[in-house]
Amino acid sequence: MTPRALPPLGLTMGCPAGVGPEVVLKAFARRPGWRGRRAPVVLGDPGVLRRTAAALGLPFRPHPWRPGDAPPAGAIPVVEVTRLGPGDFRTGTPNAATGAASHAYVLEGLRRIRAGELSGIVTAPISKLGLRLAGIPFPGHTEILADFTGCRRYAMMLSGRRLRVVLCTIHCALAEVPGRLDTGRVLETIRLADQALRCDFGLERPRVAVAGLNPHAGEAGMFGDEEERIIGPAVAAARAEGIDASGPHPPDTVFYLASRGRFDVVVAQYHDQGLIPLKLLHFRDGVNVTLGLPLVRTSVDHGTAYDIAGTGAADPSSLLAAVATARTMVRHRRRAGGRP
Repeated sequence: MTPRALPPLGLTMGCPAGVGPEVVLKAFARRPGWRGRRAPVVLGDPGVLRRTAAALGLPFRPHPWRPGDAPPAGAIPVVEVTRLGPGDFRTGTPNAATGAASHAYVLEGLRRIRAGELSGIVTAPISKLGLRLAGIPFPGHTEILADFTGCRRYAMMLSGRRLRVVLCTIHCALAEVPGRLDTGRVLETIRLADQALRCDFGLERPRVAVAGLNPHAGEAGMFGDEEERIIGPAVAAARAEGIDASGPHPPDTVFYLASRGRFDVVVAQYHDQGLIPLKLLHFRDGVNVTLGLPLVRTSVDHGTAYDIAGTGAADPSSLLAAVATARTMVRHRRRAGGRP
């Protein structure tokens, strides 16, 4: 029996005032092979896309998409979620209207995944300030996704061809990191990293390196005891579960070793510990992946870039990589018997 064709991916437009509309249009321009049922479906605002295309000299031939459609060659399948006029916002400046629109695009994608019309979602960047101005009670994509799916176990992975990192803590002050770490949190992050690489990326036995928190991984407690008290026990517990985890490794060497192929992923203890090496290697083509969700979600690894919005300087490389990663994840989940 021929396998059922996968539904297309959904591609949210991101904040209308940011670089989202531009990178969406540029991604389609760079991928003429995105046609028919292979094309991602844009969830957004055709009027904003049309004005962006006209201002920057980009091609835009919209096709109002419905489930099962095969858009004609050269057309961009679009689901109209909002109709923002030129006076509703200024490019480069988020407001309540752009925050509400950004939220609406994500919810539309999630509803259509739940209905079986889309196989996963790729998100262009949105603004925490815009969401707040719109009265949306979430600071970003991850929290919106977790609330919609009822997910309580999730983590952020940043991925590139040479390096993958998963974060134990994300957006908090550096001074708060030690207090937020405990053995259960580190162990759960190791589990999520291992599960994702098995189910979403097809690795039979992922090699998970766990970074220490302190210089030299604490140097036997001389520079901090979190390695002995928190991180080491989490690694031991993960190994007892059959996970190929190691560490805590000195943070100043583990990312180099991973980038050279020694490990498949590094579990980092805080935001900048993991993202500085990742962005050093993959500033243009890094991908943000939300682990632990019952659906596939990837995103660009950059923000709304309001300072260059509307100038034509935005680079679609991260969005293209996010689409490719989402397709890989969808394909492996199907083979593993999970959704979709």
